[in-house]
Amino acid sequence: MNLALLGMAAALGLSATGSAFGAGFAGMASVGAWKKCYASGKPAPFIMIAFTGAPLTQTIYGFLLMQFLNVPGIDPGLALGCGIFGGLAIGMSALFQGRCAAASADALGATGKGTANYFIVIGIAETVALFTLVFCLLLINSAAA
Repeated sequence: MNLALLGMAAALGLSATGSAFGAGFAGMASVGAWKKCYASGKPAPFIMIAFTGAPLTQTIYGFLLMQFLNVPGIDPGLALGCGIFGGLAIGMSALFQGRCAAASADALGATGKGTANYFIVIGIAETVALFTLVFCLLLINSAAA
């Protein structure tokens, strides 16, 4: 069994799983908020599409981590560990970013205000995934040196 390949699969699979859950949560909340807007005769903010799609970027980060782990001679244990724990952290970032986006959609639908503030919160959740990707890359590079 090639543990490095398993780590690569984990990096992408766990990240994408978090993205799927996060986008699902945000999408359901956006649809519900639009329904409330339509029912009350208010305009339905199209920007909620961005809330729904925000967690999808973590799949890209998982793909990038997978590619960074595809290095000849990488220690298989390191690749497995980075893939599992890095993919899990990126996926959890996506899941909770989706939950933040869901709350943002609900709040925006109810008030029509605060869009910039909501995107800041969503961006903070995204930062965890970016930090994880960068720190895993640094770990991979330091082990190769």
